[in-house]
Amino acid sequence: MRFRTEGRKVAVERLPISCFILWIQLFYGAGTSLADQAQVTPVADVLITNARIYTVDPENPWAQVVAVANGHYIYVGDAAGARDYTNSGTRIIDLGGKLVMPGINDVHSHPWQGGLKLLYHCNFPFTATPDEVASTLRDCIAKNPDVSWIEGGQWTSDFFQDYDIASPRAWLDAISPDVAIFLHDDATHNGWVNSRALALAGINRDTPDPEGGRIVRDASGEANGLLYESARREVLALRPDWTVGQYRQAIYEAVRQANRFGLTGIDEARIQAPMLEAYGQLDEAGDLTLYVTTNLQTPRTYRDTPLDATEFEALRDKYRTEHVDTRYIKIFLDGVPTASRTAYMLENYLPEADQDPIRGFILVDPDTLKQDMIELDKAGFTVKMHAAGDGSVRVALDAVAAAREANGASGQRHQLAHAGFIDPQDMPRFAKLNATLDASPYIWFPSPIMDSIVGAIGDRGARYYPIKELQAMGTDIVIGSDWPSAAVDLNPWGAIEALVTRRNPETNGRETLWLEQAIKLEDAIYIATMGGAKGLRREQVTGSVEVGKSADFIVLNHNLFEIPVDDISETEVLQTWFEGLQVYRRAPDQ
Repeated sequence: MRFRTEGRKVAVERLPISCFILWIQLFYGAGTSLADQAQVTPVADVLITNARIYTVDPENPWAQVVAVANGHYIYVGDAAGARDYTNSGTRIIDLGGKLVMPGINDVHSHPWQGGLKLLYHCNFPFTATPDEVASTLRDCIAKNPDVSWIEGGQWTSDFFQDYDIASPRAWLDAISPDVAIFLHDDATHNGWVNSRALALAGINRDTPDPEGGRIVRDASGEANGLLYESARREVLALRPDWTVGQYRQAIYEAVRQANRFGLTGIDEARIQAPMLEAYGQLDEAGDLTLYVTTNLQTPRTYRDTPLDATEFEALRDKYRTEHVDTRYIKIFLDGVPTASRTAYMLENYLPEADQDPIRGFILVDPDTLKQDMIELDKAGFTVKMHAAGDGSVRVALDAVAAAREANGASGQRHQLAHAGFIDPQDMPRFAKLNATLDASPYIWFPSPIMDSIVGAIGDRGARYYPIKELQAMGTDIVIGSDWPSAAVDLNPWGAIEALVTRRNPETNGRETLWLEQAIKLEDAIYIATMGGAKGLRREQVTGSVEVGKSADFIVLNHNLFEIPVDDISETEVLQTWFEGLQVYRRAPDQ
């Protein structure tokens, strides 16, 4: 297997991780040092020395030196104990006291989408004004005069509350009536299109709202260009197909970005066969320098027919590779609790002008979801359910409970994604059912998207993500960026800071969001490393610096435990190592 390091391909022969751990157990026994019980001491390929190593191992939280052989840690401890692990062939790296810690695991993101956005979309920031959006679109069209379709974004959830645009459709028509335009919102759940896109999709005043979606209309009943949730389906179906080669380029770029920010594990939250093929090609070429879990995509429209588990088993078995775990499935239960009001809530949203109160909608019939969960759990899948409203959280937990009753303790830790609003009576059920909270600290501080949420649901919006309470109850918690939704990139450091401060890491403002739910830095790091490793089913392999585990670690520009907490978001990764090889190094002039 070949791995990329410092711009070169390096050929290495590597034992399977399970064999390596068994070798350690048989010949050396347990313990921090392999030499404690061994008569023959293994020799390190690499020795990391003169470092402050935070291991996330409660039995041995700090170390000075790690020795790495065959991509795994063979020694973790002080400098004196490391001497026997070196010879003339060992590469010794003196880090000058820098902080070393395990790599970060992002357990909810969309690398293929983010890579496509970086390489091929017409992009503007979440903060873009109408003038900036118009300028960006005109530039993209001018640079691509023969284009028939423009896709891009992303506009903020409150864009049409903040700016007086009578007809979003007509506004885009003024930029280009001939090129079909589709712009994603910040959550990538809703679309903004022009008349050309609507006409190509056959959407007009007589088109009914689809189940699980809404065609927003003007006073005359015409579609005004805003398409919520499944109402986007017919337009998105018109997109030109990307090739496997383009997906491969996009994912490769996303992996480079991930390593740059210190990620050694990532979850692909929604995927289909062409992207799986691209991942497999990258892994075969040695260009997949992190662990990946892939959530097989299920229909995103309303459904009351159970899934066919055998269909997903075929995809799972065909595309699983050494670093790509395909034993995950994504089910969308609702939308988002922003101005679009599409997440499923237990109580009504604040009413809009001239609109009846609504609670959002559920995308899967609850009894159907229970059948799905029983069969998928039995088949060995971990199910990630998008459940952004407290109503959908309850439906999701009911389905997990049905699977536990039918199958017993299967070991699958099913995940509830974006479950920020949880009714108090449902909170203890997470730990009881061994269900994981998939959280997004990238948005749980005062920010425009939170303003949109509070504007839609009122004071309830101030009680978002009860992390400290759930942690005290023993709930497994993972975090994810959801990039390119909501987050501008894969950088985890602002999210880790927000876990500790509940403040906006971008502004360092004093305003907080439910400060009582702030947690300690040590707990935040655990969630981002070992917690994420559990979410990726790799906790026996990665997530902490321990003898026998894969040498997946990062070197930081400062010690997180010695700086003001508001500076955590300014963290820069100097080096990223995956399976004992350096896969990213910050250039001196960066």
